[in-house]
Amino acid sequence: MFKNRIRFLDNFYCCNVKDGIKLQLDFAKSLQRIDMKKEAKIIAVANQKGGVGKTTSAINLSAALAKKKKRVLLVDSDPQGNASSGVGVAVKKNDNHLYQAYTGEIPAHNVIIHTETPHLDIIPTSIDLVAAEIELISLPNRERRLFSLLEPIKTHYDYIIIDCPPSLGLLTVNALTASHSVLIPMQCEYFAMEGLAQLVSTIRSVKKSFNHDLYMEGLLLTMFDKRNKLTHQVAEEVSRHFNKQMFKTVIPRNVRLSECPSHGQSIFDYDSVSSGAKAYLDLADEFLKNQRN
Repeated sequence: MFKNRIRFLDNFYCCNVKDGIKLQLDFAKSLQRIDMKKEAKIIAVANQKGGVGKTTSAINLSAALAKKKKRVLLVDSDPQGNASSGVGVAVKKNDNHLYQAYTGEIPAHNVIIHTETPHLDIIPTSIDLVAAEIELISLPNRERRLFSLLEPIKTHYDYIIIDCPPSLGLLTVNALTASHSVLIPMQCEYFAMEGLAQLVSTIRSVKKSFNHDLYMEGLLLTMFDKRNKLTHQVAEEVSRHFNKQMFKTVIPRNVRLSECPSHGQSIFDYDSVSSGAKAYLDLADEFLKNQRN
């Protein structure tokens, strides 16, 4: 069964999709380097498939960078608000969130909340953000609204990490347009691979139309179970196709990572000695090393 799927994947990644875009992640990094002393680097954490560790990675990479004394802003662009609650922000009790910034009611700096983690701030969200996607349709420059609202605050941070919704709608397009790079978490299961085609197509479309400097930060394997043979087979297949775009760090399947969001804490506050905490610290180290290369 798996061999048949591997043959399918060979065709999946080598053939052209309907829009004629070749399914290979050959993004070249922009020649324009970001002066980190002047403005933040913005990274979108995106995958339209739910349950792949996207929000978990956005929260804990942000927290890991903050532990390394980097000034980090986490932008919760998912109307479900899991990144907000995952860092201890009670969305229902908070009047100001990303929706108000999108509509121009209040500037972004008035939406920012300091978390209990030093050096880590967040722009929280709520279910109201669903309405923004509908309202944006009729507005000019609808794909650049997030870019515009983040522009005045970029000098206050080293990194801005955007947790995208599990869809490829206008909220995700806005995040990709505002970002310098995109990080794609991917669960080590077969069906998680299939959604990459549509995501790659969307990234390429945004790169072509709205953000010429957008590039691939890396593909991050999550929920890695070393006891599972299929996990290793999927990891090997992904490595064969995306070797240069993959992070060497893999995030293990770890129960503590599943538990910490319900406590409104990052993995470092919940269980700093867990395998999940070590993995995200390793990811932060690898991420920072890549910025220097």
